[in-house]
Amino acid sequence: MSKPQRIALFGATGSIGASTLAVVRQHRERFLVVALSAHRRWEALVPLCREFQPSVAIVTDPLAAQQLAAALRVEGLATAVRAGADALVEVAASPEVDTVVAAIVGAAGLPSTLAAVSCGKRVLLANKEALVMAGQLFIDAAAESGAPLLPIDSEHNALLQCLIGVVDRTASGQWSLKEGRQQVRRLYLTASGGPFRTRDPATFAAVTPEEACAHPTWSMGQKISVDSATMMNKGLEVIEAMWLFGLPLSAIEVVIHPQSVVHALVEYHDGSVLAHLSEPDMRIPISHALGWPERIASGASWLSLAKRQTLTFASPDSARFPCLSLAMQAAEQGGSAPAVLNAANEVAVAAFLARRLPFNRIPSVIEETLAAVAAQPIDSLEAALTADHLARRVAAEQVRRWEA
Repeated sequence: MSKPQRIALFGATGSIGASTLAVVRQHRERFLVVALSAHRRWEALVPLCREFQPSVAIVTDPLAAQQLAAALRVEGLATAVRAGADALVEVAASPEVDTVVAAIVGAAGLPSTLAAVSCGKRVLLANKEALVMAGQLFIDAAAESGAPLLPIDSEHNALLQCLIGVVDRTASGQWSLKEGRQQVRRLYLTASGGPFRTRDPATFAAVTPEEACAHPTWSMGQKISVDSATMMNKGLEVIEAMWLFGLPLSAIEVVIHPQSVVHALVEYHDGSVLAHLSEPDMRIPISHALGWPERIASGASWLSLAKRQTLTFASPDSARFPCLSLAMQAAEQGGSAPAVLNAANEVAVAAFLARRLPFNRIPSVIEETLAAVAAQPIDSLEAALTADHLARRVAAEQVRRWEA
């Protein structure tokens, strides 16, 4: 590479951010971190600014931004500090940025990710909510700008790798299945089943946030850990896969795989099934996307199948994981329904983590919100955000009802 790839890392203090920076450390000649962001965790940004010396650090919480600016002045660092969601959008569109790593969790990541795509940036997509909330809008913007979309969710990155030779980059930079479904019969997304795969559902009312966040395989943030425990995370990933690869809901399936070694599978019409296997380490999909079209070292451990010995698979239990079924229903309904689903889930999960809502009532809040908010077309960012805000109000009302 003639010059380093200039990276804006949104969500730098989360697990995806940490894994991204771990890969960057191994390849400093290839990558230059020019922007870092966090929501409120300004203290965690200080050592990162010291190490990578980005041009700008963005903290969406204004008070936290003031605290970060003061700390960087004490350090004598030249990194400029900006505050607010609008700053994320401006940095995403900046000509000083080549690549945006979209790792902000939830609906908050949509505006900046859409801005990056609209400006033709290379986008490493961990924020699945962008496609869940505004899939058609997002894909259309990428097609118009030619922005390369490289998924770094382990499952979607694995699908992409299993589709090499079948997917092409179009002139606009998007992934396109050659001859579409004439070759590909089905995509399989694997799921660990989370911490409650074998727990009696009759005990779910007593589940604590600590138990829900104790994922058996992956180290993730609280919200994503709870989504894994309910399997909503997998439902959102199905919707993301529909948009990324242009296949209908009927061609995408979820399978429980507790060992988290097989990350995705692609079934072809000739009967072949290709699988992507690796140790469960987010540095692997991130290094694949950062280095694309080359492969670069990730720093992850090598997979030993002899040591693993046994890999098992099973169909998900819809009675145990009703959130997965709700996500499928929203995907089938289309329009703003997935945005409503996502907003209701974010509200319900936040209430659960605050100990205001029992774990087993998370799907109840989502189901009631979906029933109360009619699906509308999503033809603009404003329409997606309006659906999100309305659903949040309705979901908050449902939470209060369950509290009572």
